[in-house]
Amino acid sequence: MGLFDVSPMVQDTGTSRAPLAERMRPRTLDEFTGQEHLLGPGKPLRTQIEQDDAASIILWGPPGVGKTTLAKIIARVTQATFIEFSAVLSGIKEIKQVMADAEKAAQMGSRTILFVDEIHRFNKAQQDAFLPYVERGSIRLIGATTENPSFEINAALLSRCRVYTLQQLTQPQIISLLQRALHDEERGLGKLGLAADEAAMATIASYSSGDARYALNALEVAAKLAVSRKQNALTESLVTDALQQRVLLYDKSGEQHYDLISALHKSVRNSDADASLYWLGRMLVAGEDPMYVARRVVRMAVEDIGLAAPEALNLCLSARDAMHFLGSPEGELALAQAVTYLALAPKSNAVYTAWGAIQQDIQRTAAEPVPLHLRNAPTSLLKSLDYGKDYQYAHDVEGKVADMDCLPPSLANRRYYQPTQDGREKLLAQRMEEIRRIRDSKRRR
Repeated sequence: MGLFDVSPMVQDTGTSRAPLAERMRPRTLDEFTGQEHLLGPGKPLRTQIEQDDAASIILWGPPGVGKTTLAKIIARVTQATFIEFSAVLSGIKEIKQVMADAEKAAQMGSRTILFVDEIHRFNKAQQDAFLPYVERGSIRLIGATTENPSFEINAALLSRCRVYTLQQLTQPQIISLLQRALHDEERGLGKLGLAADEAAMATIASYSSGDARYALNALEVAAKLAVSRKQNALTESLVTDALQQRVLLYDKSGEQHYDLISALHKSVRNSDADASLYWLGRMLVAGEDPMYVARRVVRMAVEDIGLAAPEALNLCLSARDAMHFLGSPEGELALAQAVTYLALAPKSNAVYTAWGAIQQDIQRTAAEPVPLHLRNAPTSLLKSLDYGKDYQYAHDVEGKVADMDCLPPSLANRRYYQPTQDGREKLLAQRMEEIRRIRDSKRRR
């Protein structure tokens, strides 16, 4: 096969030796399931395909929603040569050679679609290599990514591509794909004559987490298991046997990682214990490092609970130690306990806000010297320079509050900490007011 021959996978997916997911790959837009917001009549991506608009595109979405399939359909509809690369397996040197060959082909009237799966795995310099060929129209680049292009694709390349966001398939859509594969005699499992009850299909769809590829692979495994057991129907129990472990869309260094920890943190902040436990469970079941979760839980205690319930910090540190000591799964209960407490505890970000204001003042104001009365004077020389002069030892004065400024002069009377009226912090607010009254009374004397 020559370099610019159409890929056999574009021409035919019907070989019986290919996995079911590959055999059932849609060949036309009408066969495609899902993404109606992009592919419905008059929708943007469908219009671009039907008008043979050669603009390069980035397809962004979770695994198994049809990014590669769409690229192949576009190549077929536009009668373009389809060259597929994976950023994991291919080097930029190899792709540069292909792009140079494509440019020569373009001069002879041939069109090339270069499909790069997981394009986000190329670094900025590697992505820049696409720019001249995309700008000249020598190739039509279709990149696929599971990561947010705003963060993972460099701005120059992104500005030259249209970004389409693909959505996770719904459970009814997955069930529809499974039914089609089960009864399709040409490319699917129809020749096996298997039936399937609703519970079996729902189980596969639920476990697939919107990933059509996983769902079809699971269906194929279940069908083989049914044949080996001489069963003519897929039941829920048989499907459960076939499914080894639920697939949860999760990348510990990718967007799902940040989305889930964000959901956990915001649920705690909103005092929703049930949602907090759910998102905690999602992260741990998906394989997140429990010590990472423990660190974030400690952060929640100091950022969102603060002095409204200061015991929360000790509880979270204890949960961290329990997780480290017990490991999974036993230690996960300690994290669940901490998360539940944080969700139900009174909330205050007063210290967090005060600390932010302090950081801003440090950046925007001069680094003034420490006032003389607050300086230590361990030598006679320093005492002669008035170090420590007029310092008042608080334990020796009435109310243990001295009439003495402790901030630099430019920040005198600056108030950073504004306690709330929630939890223990209400008592701290009362104490601060008491201190203010004592100091004011001494200044009036």
